[in-house]
Amino acid sequence: MGAAFRKFCLRFCCCCCCEDDEEEEEKTPLLSHDTLEYFDREAKKRRDQETNLWNEPGDPSHSERDDDRTLYNLLQTRAQTRRGSQGYRRLSIDIEAMRDMRREVRDKWKMILENLGFMAEAESLLTVSATASYDRMRNAAVARSLLQTLHTETSIFNRKEAPPERYLFILDRLIYLDAAEDFVAKARRFYPPKDDDDEEEENTIQINLPLLLSRMNQNISGGEEEDDEGETTGPEE
Repeated sequence: MGAAFRKFCLRFCCCCCCEDDEEEEEKTPLLSHDTLEYFDREAKKRRDQETNLWNEPGDPSHSERDDDRTLYNLLQTRAQTRRGSQGYRRLSIDIEAMRDMRREVRDKWKMILENLGFMAEAESLLTVSATASYDRMRNAAVARSLLQTLHTETSIFNRKEAPPERYLFILDRLIYLDAAEDFVAKARRFYPPKDDDDEEEENTIQINLPLLLSRMNQNISGGEEEDDEGETTGPEE
C-alpha cells in the first residue's frame, strides 16, 4: 500500500485498513527464527563456558583432557537422572566440587589482574569462548613458556596435572598488553610454590571432598534412599 493512499485513507476514510496494515508491519519480526536460534545457541555456549570453565575450551567434545571428560560425563549422567533423587544430589555435589576447584584458580588470576590495575578489564581478559583458536594467537610459543613457568614456579595450578589450556589464551592477551611478565612476577610473589607435603595434603582433600560429602548426604538421607529403590530414573525435566 502506497504512502499517498495511506495518507488519503487516514484523512477521508472511516475504515481501519491503514491501521490494520501498520499493525501487520509492526508484528513482522525483525529477526528470523533461524537467527534467533543461533543467538540462543551462542548464549548457551557462553553460559556453559562461564559455568564449567572448560580447561580445553576449543574442544567441543570435552574429551581431550581427563578432567574435562570427567566433568562432562558427570553432567551427562545427571541430565539422565531423576531430579531430586539420591543419585541426582550426589552427582550435583561432585559437579560443584569440580567447578569450585576451577573457580578457585580463576579467582587467583582475577586477583592478580586487579592488582596489576586491570580492575575493569579483568572479567573480559579472563573470558575464553568456545571458538578460541590457536591459529589466532599472536605469541603462542611465549605464552606456553610462561604458562609452564606458572605451573612449575607458583601454586596457582595443581602441579600434579597439566596446566589448563584456557589460560594460554589469557597469557597471549597479556603479552599483547605488555603485562605478561608483570603477571608472572606477581604470581610468584602471591602464590609461591608449596612444599610437596602441603600440596599432597591439599590434593587429597580436594579429591576426597566430593566422596565425603556424598557419604554424609547418604547417611542423612538413608531412609529416603530406601524409598527411591525400585523407581526408574528418567531424563531431567
